[in-house]
Amino acid sequence: MPNGSLSLPARLCLLAWDPARSTAADSGRVHHLVRAGALTELARRGLLTDDEGIATPADLDSRTGDAVLDGLLELVRESMPRRWRTWVRLYARVTYDAVREQLVAEGYVRAEKRRVLGVFPSVDHVLARAAVARALREEARQVVQGPRPAGEVSERDAAMAVLAAAAGLGVPEGWGSGARGRDRIAELTARCGSAAPGMRKIVGELRGAVSDETTRAQAPASAG
Repeated sequence: MPNGSLSLPARLCLLAWDPARSTAADSGRVHHLVRAGALTELARRGLLTDDEGIATPADLDSRTGDAVLDGLLELVRESMPRRWRTWVRLYARVTYDAVREQLVAEGYVRAEKRRVLGVFPSVDHVLARAAVARALREEARQVVQGPRPAGEVSERDAAMAVLAAAAGLGVPEGWGSGARGRDRIAELTARCGSAAPGMRKIVGELRGAVSDETTRAQAPASAG
């Protein structure tokens, strides 16, 4: 699979990996990011629409040909109506695991078997193509911080950069909190909004999910 044909959730999953350590990007924050990418991809393709804040399938039959996206689409179809925020979190690990296995199959990630304490079987996922992860991070940084007008950025690249920035990945920490950063994110969100109904809501829900995940992660330390 050439880099350019990677789905949005696959690109975000690779971007979330630390190329310096090649260790698995496996955390609640990343699960939410990858799920939001999958939701956005389905919305970009017109298969999910926004109905007063509810993620709504456009029909009951369409498929994408991508196992991850089709699996999520089927889950939404078979479930009770839910808001975007709920879908960012609900069973997000399932989507993350499926994307990671796609990346293993395509050679971007390597699955290494080992035994814990010499007894219990386990699998470590290691980044096999660190250059791709670095390139995606740099691409997101250039889109968010670069001088190129938002209108000249492709809709998919805008979506990737906005979601990555919302998760605090691939861009300098805290960059989006300043006036310039907020304005740029708003421009990029508007750029991809026309192609993805509910995109603004998805980004907002991802930010909320990331904030909640960070709060939960910090709670034990604060308690101690």
